[in-house]
Parts: sequence; C-alpha cells; structure tokens
Amino acid sequence: MLNDFKTPISALVLIHTKDLQVLIMERADKAGFWQSVTGSIEGYETPKQAAMREVLEETGLDANQYDFQDWQASNTYEIYPHWRHRYAPGVVENVEHLFGLELAQPVPITLAPNEHTRYEWVDWREAANRVFSWTNIDALKRLGERHNLTL
Repeated sequence: MLNDFKTPISALVLIHTKDLQVLIMERADKAGFWQSVTGSIEGYETPKQAAMREVLEETGLDANQYDFQDWQASNTYEIYPHWRHRYAPGVVENVEHLFGLELAQPVPITLAPNEHTRYEWVDWREAANRVFSWTNIDALKRLGERHNLTL
C-alpha cells in the first residue's frame, strides 16, 4: 500500500524552442518563484514517465508530439524546509532527473491552476536569472552547453 508521502525522486523538464526560448511558470503556492516543469514520480513510474505526465498536467502539452529528450543527467539537492512535510520523516534530499522538450516555436500553455498562476516564454539566459532553484539554473546551463553556448 502506498503512503501519502512524496517520493524523493523527481523530474525537471526544460520546455524550449529551437532558438532557446524557455517556458517558465510561477508557482501558485509561492509567489515570485518561477520554474520549469517539475514533479515527483508516483507509484512505480520511471523518471521519464513522470516527466511526460508532469508536462501534460502542468502545461497541457503531449510530450510525445514534440522532441522529448532524456538528458541522462540528475542532480541531488536538499529539499527546502518549507516543503519537507510532503516527504516521509527524515527525508531531506531529492534526486531530480533532467529532460528536455524541444518545440519549433512557443505555443499557448494550459496551466494547472493549483500549481502555477502564470507562464512566460523567455530567452534561456533570462530564465536562468528568474528561476529560483539551482538545479533549474543547472539545467538551463546544460541547455546552453548542448548548443555550444555559456551562461
């Protein structure tokens, strides 16, 4: 039987265009906190399955319709104290797997209102200045490196 605690394994998906416009979304539970698509695995999902599910839930986009990429990379980070109550007692770290989703151009997004209040398509460097987590910044840096660019 599964418990109500989140699994400390998650996915981060950078949704971007070929010219490196990146989708960022503002969290509904934390005004001013911008991020890419993220979410924990559920049940027996793989990180890839969680990534694809989260893209659909948070944006309305079907990742299968675009160039979905498993970057074969992850980061381990300390869970912010104000979110630790979501995890089992004593869990303080999360492993976040990185993915990319490339679109030809920016498209309208259907936000999950309980998760995000608004979204913007911005240049990847601007996104790196606006997202709140170092792992999201790292993913943006990796996106640039994939295109032989640096932050």
